[in-house]
Amino acid sequence: MSSILGYTYGTAAVQRSPISLADFELMKKSVLFGDEDVKYLRLSYDVVKDQVEAILDVWYGFVGSNPHLLATFTAKSDGKPLADYLAAVRKRFGQWILDTARAEYDQKWLDYQHEIGLRHHRTKKNRTDGAASTDIVPFRYLAPLIFPVTFTLKPFLAKKGHSAADVEKMHAAWVKSCLLQVTLWSHPYVKGEDF
Repeated sequence: MSSILGYTYGTAAVQRSPISLADFELMKKSVLFGDEDVKYLRLSYDVVKDQVEAILDVWYGFVGSNPHLLATFTAKSDGKPLADYLAAVRKRFGQWILDTARAEYDQKWLDYQHEIGLRHHRTKKNRTDGAASTDIVPFRYLAPLIFPVTFTLKPFLAKKGHSAADVEKMHAAWVKSCLLQVTLWSHPYVKGEDF
């Protein structure tokens, strides 16, 4: 078990994803995600593993500078940011970077993506940390955040001396993976038969 509070990847606390591995394979085909992407995500692991905090500084800086995004981490009572909540989520967000780069996209990973989606939705938001925050991460912000996350990641991917071509392939793999993950996280927001 991880020492990160609320990180329940691969445990019995995580329910099975309603999306099958076969359905996920079709999703991967739809975004042109293949074995080469897995290879380049795994290459990115050694690139990002010692840069996680710096990456999170950039991402948290972006969220913190946009009140409509920061609102997701604020108290219902007074609208002020919840420092403990932000810190707890940050630890899991850092682990998410490493999990994405490991590219072990099996049933455990698929199940955990569903858990992440539930934690963004009113179904489970705030429960992991007992936060008295807003009830939901608005759906309208999920997909748009793919761009700032992946755009600002690219300079970090270039910091370890890989060729420009390899950096491009790592970046493309990250974009595809983020598209897949955010789509999976959207499941609680969409009527079951419409997903």
